[in-house]
Amino acid sequence: MSSQPAAGHDAEHESMALVLEHLVSSGPVHETGDQLLPGTAEHTAITPGPVSVQKHSKWWGRFFPGSLESAMDRLFASYHMGNYVAVRGQPGQKIFESMPIYVRVGMHLLFYRSKEQSFLRYKSVEDLLKTVSVRQGKVYDDESNPQAVLEHIQSFIKTYSINLDELQQPDPSQYPNFNAFFYRKLKAGLRPIAEPENASVVSSCADCRLTVFSDVAEATKFWIKGDGFTLNRLVGDTNLADRCFPPGSSIAIFRLAPADYHRFHHPVGPSMCGPTKHIAGEYFTVNPQAVNADFDVFSGNRRDVLVLNWTPKGEAGPSIPVAFVAIGAMLVGSIGWTNANQGSTVQRGDEAGYYAYGGSTNICVFPPEAKIEWDQDLLDNSKQGLETMVRAGDRIGISNA
Repeated sequence: MSSQPAAGHDAEHESMALVLEHLVSSGPVHETGDQLLPGTAEHTAITPGPVSVQKHSKWWGRFFPGSLESAMDRLFASYHMGNYVAVRGQPGQKIFESMPIYVRVGMHLLFYRSKEQSFLRYKSVEDLLKTVSVRQGKVYDDESNPQAVLEHIQSFIKTYSINLDELQQPDPSQYPNFNAFFYRKLKAGLRPIAEPENASVVSSCADCRLTVFSDVAEATKFWIKGDGFTLNRLVGDTNLADRCFPPGSSIAIFRLAPADYHRFHHPVGPSMCGPTKHIAGEYFTVNPQAVNADFDVFSGNRRDVLVLNWTPKGEAGPSIPVAFVAIGAMLVGSIGWTNANQGSTVQRGDEAGYYAYGGSTNICVFPPEAKIEWDQDLLDNSKQGLETMVRAGDRIGISNA
C-alpha cells in the first residue's frame, strides 16, 4: 500500500492530525505555545483514566456506572485499548493500567493493526508525533510561571498518589519546572540493591513493568511483534550485534509509565562503560498496544545504546558485553545520562540516567555466554504476554557463567 494518502483521504488525515495534536497536548500546549499557564493542570495527556472520566466525561458514567469499571477494563484490554500488569509477590493479582479514555481511543486508532492500516501510514502524522514530543518537552521545561509549574506538580502528585516522603526534595515548590519534578530523585536507600555482594545477580534498572525472555526469538514470539525488529537494528551496528549478541541472546524489557520514578540504574556490575551511541528515530509510544502490533517500536524509535563490559565473577574475572539501551517514546523530550562515561567503572544499582517527560523503556541484551537465568515468576508472566511490576534494585535474574 502506498505511504501517501489518496486524495479522498485528505480530510480524514487532517481530522486525525487535529485529534492527535489534542491527544498529546490537550490544552496547555495548544493554547499557550511553549508555556504553562495556571488552570490547565487537569487537562494534560498524562492524566489517568479515572480522573479524566470524573472531570471531563460525565456522560461516561451514565452508560457505565462505577460498578462496571472492572468490566470496562476487561473490554478495553480485549480490544487492545489498555493492558493488565502483574503484581510481583501476589500470584494471580493483576491491575489494569489506566489512561485517559481519549488517549486509549487515540492510541487504538494509531497503533492497532499494521502500520499500513493505521493512521501512521501518513508520514505527516509521524512528523507530528516528533514535533509535539519536542514541543511538549519545552512546555515542561518552562520556568516562566512558578504558579503554573507548582499547580501542575501538585495535580500530578494528587493524581498518581506520589509519596513526597520518598523524595530527596519533598517540597514541590522547590522544583523550577515540571520536568525537574518528573525526573525527581529519591532519598538514598529507598531502592535497596538485592544481594549487593553477588556480582552475578541482575537487577531491575528502574521502577517499571518488566518482561524477560531467555532468547530474543521468544520475545518476538510472545511480545515484540514488529516485523523489522532485530538486534542488529536495535543496537544500530551490525558488526557489534554479530560479534557480541548472536542468536540465543537473552533480553529484558523495562517499560516506565508516566507515574514512575524516571531515573534508571545500571542493572549489572561491576562493569566498565563503553561508548554511547545516539540513534535518531521516531517517537512511537512504548505502550504494549504498539509493541504488540506490527510496529518497529524498539528498533525504530530514537534511542541511545551503551555497551557495558560486565564481570559477573568480580573485577578479576572475564568480561561479558551487555547492551544497555535507553529508548525515547511518544512525548519524551530527552534521554539524559548521568553516570556512563566511557572507561568508567560502575556498580549494579548506580544511577545511569533519566528520562524527561513521558514514559519510556530500557532494554538489556545479554549474549549466550552470560548464561542468564531469569527468575521463574517473571518468565512465566512474560510467556503469557504479561508485564510484571518491579522496582529498581529488585533481583530479576542471575548469570551462571
